[in-house]
Amino acid sequence: MENSTFDFCILTFASSSEKKPMLSIFFVVVYLTGVVANSTTITVICRDHRLHTPMYLFLCNLSIVDLCYTTSTVPKLVHMLLSGDYTLSFSECFLQMYFFLHVACMEDLLLFVMAYDRYVAICNPLHYHSVLSKKSCIMFMGVVWLAGCIISVIATLTTCNIHLYSNIVPQFLCEFKAFAKISCPNVVYQLVSYMIVVFFGVGPFVCSLISYTRVIIVILHIKSSDGRRKAFSTCSSHLIVLTMYYGTWMSVYIMPPLQDSHVFDLTLSILFAVITPMLNPLIYSVRNKD
Repeated sequence: MENSTFDFCILTFASSSEKKPMLSIFFVVVYLTGVVANSTTITVICRDHRLHTPMYLFLCNLSIVDLCYTTSTVPKLVHMLLSGDYTLSFSECFLQMYFFLHVACMEDLLLFVMAYDRYVAICNPLHYHSVLSKKSCIMFMGVVWLAGCIISVIATLTTCNIHLYSNIVPQFLCEFKAFAKISCPNVVYQLVSYMIVVFFGVGPFVCSLISYTRVIIVILHIKSSDGRRKAFSTCSSHLIVLTMYYGTWMSVYIMPPLQDSHVFDLTLSILFAVITPMLNPLIYSVRNKD
């Protein structure tokens, strides 16, 4: 069927005839918590000159990405739950897909850049300021934002031109993987899907894993227990965030599909796209003396 001739029906936790005020309250609370936490992180880093370092520059960008992450999905989800209208127009659906893919790719790359920052700080501390100079940090951020834009444009344009056999999207948002379940066989679409997963999912994760493997080896070779504790404390917050993010990401995008797993898939997607961006600034705040 021609994609642009119909609206999409978003298959959330409820049918289109039901209203779910309790679920709406939950998502509003989670969303507002994330907005306040991430906005506070951005404000504190921008206003305190002592925090104008590479690590906090990356953390500030991560908070911006997390704000965009939840804003691209939660307000519309709450509207659908309260109104009972679970339809999105063609343009609304693919606009949401573009912004969601943009920030998702950026988060993957940012987490790797932050892992690299901790690798340089612990494994090559004498070269830290030369490797992660102001110019290098700006270049890293430019690459992250540009890469997110390019890959989301390619993926969205590819998806909006494929043939679908249904207009019911089995997710709480218009999301790239969800369209694979309702699309007719398409070699180009499958190739783009694999490229996104490998280069902007598995790739950054493997690089982050290698970085932290080297970091842990160096920390274990530190003779004093106090030195090991201080070294590990500088990367523990990011390690928690990395584990939480990729744990849910792999469950959503890599785990093989289960039979009658709609609610399970929705729960994992909400953990990945809504809960994790809300928890990130809280984890960094609680475990950071600065």
